[in-house]
Amino acid sequence: MAIKRQDTQKTLTSYKRAMRTLRIISSLSLAVAIIAIAIAMLALVEVGQHPVALANHTTNTTPNATTFGDRLVNIDQPLNSTELGVINNAPNSYFEKAGEMYLNGSIKNPIGYLVGSLKVNTVHGLVINGKPSVIYLGSITCVFCGENRWAMALALSRFGTFNQLYKGYSSLGDSDVPTLYWNKDNYNTPGIDLTNHYSSPYINLITLEDEYPITGGFALQPMSVIGGEVNSSNNQSDIAAFNLINKLNNFNGTPYTIWGNYQIDGADGIDFGNTTAISGGYPELTFMTHTQILNSLNSPNDQFSWSEYAAADFYIAETCLTLNNSTQISACSLPAIAKIEQQIQKGSF
Repeated sequence: MAIKRQDTQKTLTSYKRAMRTLRIISSLSLAVAIIAIAIAMLALVEVGQHPVALANHTTNTTPNATTFGDRLVNIDQPLNSTELGVINNAPNSYFEKAGEMYLNGSIKNPIGYLVGSLKVNTVHGLVINGKPSVIYLGSITCVFCGENRWAMALALSRFGTFNQLYKGYSSLGDSDVPTLYWNKDNYNTPGIDLTNHYSSPYINLITLEDEYPITGGFALQPMSVIGGEVNSSNNQSDIAAFNLINKLNNFNGTPYTIWGNYQIDGADGIDFGNTTAISGGYPELTFMTHTQILNSLNSPNDQFSWSEYAAADFYIAETCLTLNNSTQISACSLPAIAKIEQQIQKGSF
């Protein structure tokens, strides 16, 4: 019996030692996990010219997913006629109300590139077939491009019509926010997409969309590579647009846009949800679906939806100025647009 008690005591001692070791390892693991979470929560901060990529999310294609919205569901699928109508047929009253809200300080989301200061450069714009051009250079992986295309599409609808837009996402490692694609994009291999489905009697829309696998973080091919792909397209409009970007020599990240005779540094508005706060380290927009966003834009009643229209107002104002406030374009006569035009002419907000 003594031998058995001695063996039992040895076993118990070994067990206690093992448990102490396990507790130490668990504590260290918990500390590492807390640090990792803190880093992830800070990962949305912009460093230099591009946003830092967030840790990769687990791809979830369940239609009613609750963690990160409906991840990759319906990617590259065209908007149906009702959804497309939300963009094409938005009433001018929404743009006017949003503009007035911005002007009286009711918009809580920042209008301006991160620091609340939007620099506008006057340029000699690209005119093709007698029409000024809106030029966009972006990346399907870029979260700021993703959130900004909503405002761009709304603004462009004031001057023409989208025959089609497509459902997309920013990269899984860069907040994977639901967005619009100008065309069906190749999100598996690097490339450049130069196609959009927009028509207007007043302006040209030239889109240079860098394609890269969205399963990682933000990525952008070198400008020299993008230029080579644009040149190989032999599309003279696209080549002229890219040459203008190079000539201006002020490219410092995506999204990069030129609206007629005006070029904005960065995005026009930073609209990731109903406030500037970030939920759990990720933007609120990450948790929304395309349907929820379109419903919100169709019946705006919160900071997110009004901010989208307010952001679009800046693009509208730049384009109206370029067109000398043509009386043929009803949006150019909106009082809020006229007031924003005055700010644009000062060169910054």
